[in-house]
Amino acid sequence: MPIRPPSILRGRPLCDILRSRARPIRIPTPSRSITTATTFTNKNTHRHRPRISITPSIPTSQFRNHSELTPPKPGEELHVTFTTKDGHTFTFEVAEGDNLLDIGQAHDLEMEGACGGSCACSTCHVIVEDQEMYDKLEEPDDDENDMLDLAFGLTETSRLGCQVKMRKEIDGLRVRLPSMTRNMQLSDFK
Repeated sequence: MPIRPPSILRGRPLCDILRSRARPIRIPTPSRSITTATTFTNKNTHRHRPRISITPSIPTSQFRNHSELTPPKPGEELHVTFTTKDGHTFTFEVAEGDNLLDIGQAHDLEMEGACGGSCACSTCHVIVEDQEMYDKLEEPDDDENDMLDLAFGLTETSRLGCQVKMRKEIDGLRVRLPSMTRNMQLSDFK
């Protein structure tokens, strides 16, 4: 059986049908929707064709950089102490929910975080200094354990800083940065 065009197309050029149906439409976007329907002349065919032009909305909210921290509310400060590979010790007041990678980067400690905190590298490797405090941390998931296998200087109390979020139970946490990190890149295998 031959395929027949819809009845609306029979005997009429498609461009005429589209032109007769061109109307402004509204397309919802997160902040604004401004759309108009206009026509233009195609110089090759000299026919009018409908065209929809959309003015995109631009978000006005500020984007949060990876290492920006929310200041803790008064009376709700948590404390974390970092020991650098040089032996210098730094204690910071942080808010609940901040992770160790963000804290370290916000205070210019040598924590690379090559994957941006997505648990896809081991460059934010930290060593928890107290076994009792380590036991209070949530268990590492399989992805974190896989990345920890690649970490330099792995210990029984090693964790990825991007996966350790500060909570009241671990207030006073003390971590040590390893003497070096291992960042595997595609260029290492060429």
